[in-house]
Amino acid sequence: MPAPPERPSTAALVEALSVRRHAVRGLAVGILLAAVVYVYRVVVVGDVPHTVDSPILFLGLAFVLAVTTALFVTLVLVTLTARRLVRETAAGSGEQSEVESGEQS
Repeated sequence: MPAPPERPSTAALVEALSVRRHAVRGLAVGILLAAVVYVYRVVVVGDVPHTVDSPILFLGLAFVLAVTTALFVTLVLVTLTARRLVRETAAGSGEQSEVESGEQS
């Protein structure tokens, strides 16, 4: 009985999709967006009457915004890279991918 084919390592997949590079870009976008929103809310808007607003509270919210934005941007960039690699692989092997056939019908 032949041995099953060896699966490529996860590290090779992460490298092929440029996950680390996309994560750095996502983190940069997340931090930039959070900083802009924080400065706008704390410095520009300032105190709003009849509300509980602490710069520490908004710093926590800015952290959550930075992390979620970073994850979202990373997800989008990795998805686009995966889609591009699938299309290149399909074009290189002379086959039409399911993604392309779905778009043409």
